[in-house]
Amino acid sequence: MDKFFKISERHSTIGNEIIGGLTTFLAMAYIIAVNPSLLEAAGIPFDAALTATCLGAAVMTVAMGLIANRPIALASGMGINAIVAYTLCLGETAVDWRVAMAIVFLEGIVILILVLCGLRKAIMEAIPVSLRHAIGIGIGLFIAFIGLKGGGLIVSRLIGQNVYPKSPRFA
Repeated sequence: MDKFFKISERHSTIGNEIIGGLTTFLAMAYIIAVNPSLLEAAGIPFDAALTATCLGAAVMTVAMGLIANRPIALASGMGINAIVAYTLCLGETAVDWRVAMAIVFLEGIVILILVLCGLRKAIMEAIPVSLRHAIGIGIGLFIAFIGLKGGGLIVSRLIGQNVYPKSPRFA
């Protein structure tokens, strides 16, 4: 195992890697509950979203370890899922969740093309570092707002109506 994963070469030990993997799992475990709840608000069945979240994270993390030989865990992007749920599916011009997922799929193809052509790197380098940080902070605040809203700590009202309806599972 040490030879395949080059653990000694990277100045680590199997014990450190196990502790790192467990720590990473515990840090990411929230996504198992949050992501399906978020997608359920968009109309996706909770059980399907839960299964897809767990399988996607497991398959991509194992692939990252076995194919890329990197100790990096991958899971669903909460930012894009929040956009799908609260902008595409519950926004002013709401679309069905299947249409929203098709849009995400097409976005993935566009990103793949940009990466393969080297344009993604050029675009990222053209964005100032401070703006990149601000984008990350904005996405984090958006996700935090959704969590606080779901927990009942923030209540949004628009003419007496809740702006983001509660998920049917938690109503």
